[in-house]
Amino acid sequence: MPTITATIQMGFYVSPIKLAVFVIGFLAWLPLLKWINNDAAAVRTIVHKWTAAIFVAGAAGLIVWLVIPIFIIGLLMYIIAIGTTAVIYIMHRNSIVDTYHKILTIEHIKSLFVDEQKQVEKITKGLVFITANRNKAPVPEAKTPEFSGYKTSQEFFDDAIRRRAEDVLFTPADQQYIIQYVIDGVTEKQQPRGREEIEHFIRYLKNLADLGVEEHRKPQTGRFTVQKDGKSFGWEVSTAGTTAGEQARLRFISDYSFKMLPDLGLMPDQLESLKSIANGPKGVFIVSGPKKSGVTTTFYSLIRNNDPFLNNINTLEKKPAGEVPSITQNVYTLGDTGVTTYAKKFQTILRTAPDIIGVEHSEEKDIAKLACSAVKDNRMVYATLDAGSAIEAIGRWINFVADKNLAIDCLVGISNQRLIRKLCQQCRQPYEPNKELLRKHNIPADKIKAFYRPGEALHDKHGKPVICQNCQGTGFYGRTAIFEVIILDNEIKQLLKQVKSSSDIGNIFRRAKMLYLQEQAIRKVAEGVTSINEVIRNLSGPQDVPKKTTPSKS
Repeated sequence: MPTITATIQMGFYVSPIKLAVFVIGFLAWLPLLKWINNDAAAVRTIVHKWTAAIFVAGAAGLIVWLVIPIFIIGLLMYIIAIGTTAVIYIMHRNSIVDTYHKILTIEHIKSLFVDEQKQVEKITKGLVFITANRNKAPVPEAKTPEFSGYKTSQEFFDDAIRRRAEDVLFTPADQQYIIQYVIDGVTEKQQPRGREEIEHFIRYLKNLADLGVEEHRKPQTGRFTVQKDGKSFGWEVSTAGTTAGEQARLRFISDYSFKMLPDLGLMPDQLESLKSIANGPKGVFIVSGPKKSGVTTTFYSLIRNNDPFLNNINTLEKKPAGEVPSITQNVYTLGDTGVTTYAKKFQTILRTAPDIIGVEHSEEKDIAKLACSAVKDNRMVYATLDAGSAIEAIGRWINFVADKNLAIDCLVGISNQRLIRKLCQQCRQPYEPNKELLRKHNIPADKIKAFYRPGEALHDKHGKPVICQNCQGTGFYGRTAIFEVIILDNEIKQLLKQVKSSSDIGNIFRRAKMLYLQEQAIRKVAEGVTSINEVIRNLSGPQDVPKKTTPSKS
């Protein structure tokens, strides 16, 4: 009997340690089951499918664990069953959520050890965003899509403001966005950015501009402000849908700088000619140039050359660039199209008997004829025209009026212009000019010691490029204009009435000592204002210069 009792006592086989491990394994499975159930609903995947999968994996693992006589192997089988299913679920849910909702990635693991406040301080460039409603935008919560957009905005606007970007274009292409800056009128490609990053960025901009965040197809436009170092920078954001995705455009809104005539870049003789218009005979003065050539600035400057206290001055514009002081600006809007036309609105303004009137976009026959009728009533008219040269401008004007003699009689003068970039005065480099080029353009070679070009990049002792802090490595800073200017006296008008071709007009203008854009540009080069390559870039298109033609046999 004692032997049997001893045997029974030794047969107690349940290990407390193994039982504790089993219970812990079971209890660890339950919260995982609950988390997958809740997370699957949050990320909008198939809840019952994934909940059932982790339940079956856990239950099967427990059974295998109990059945297999070797405890440690059963434990490994249980961990593999649950772990494999959990990993498969995590891979699935990470594939359908954005970057900041993914888990167990390298970025996610790193973020667990980063102080969120320090992270915000690290990405902040000292910029403050002011919404369209003039409220300060709060910093979004970290690890969210909004925070991603905020982070990109800090980086982007710090760079765009420092580099003086006027326009920025975001164009979707495959899995990235193509980004372009427009600086001093020149487009510069930037490094492409990931599609998801820019989508978060555009969404953040829409919130700032109070636009429809979920609207990705219809065009939208809004404004907001960025503050940096105590200065405010206004921006306009425009979005529109394309087949490739949503594109966006940012335009820097600066307070329009109203320039006086001496600030435009005119040569001394040109400046005196334009100043004299205010005291000369009444007529039509045509301010011409291609789009984005600074015509509006010249238009306003010529109008402001007249005393607003002695004259009743009006303008008719479709989109004023700014509010001109002491002048009545009339705006033709889309709301007017249903009740009147541009020409009829011009006629209405003329009935108020202004002394001086400026009309933008005069490329209409009715506008041109009304301008001529205003001259008969002893009024001064400044009209803008899209043209590549003074020769082309007068040709278009004659066609609009449809009466050659009337068109020429009403004219007092024409200007045509281009904008060219000015060399950065801090990094430009001199070189010896071509003497033949100087002689060709009637520039005394003995008076010009050097031409200038954009400075070449310098490198430090480590071979890294040292960028000019003034122009940010572009070699240019700001823009100025070059002009063709012709004032028509009675002798010139009589000659113009007899011309039969544009080359004849060119010959008349040449005898009147008008210099062409190319010649004026070379003078800017000689003064060290710009470079030869910049002139070629701007004036390489077709120009209306006089050409030798065979006389007509008729």
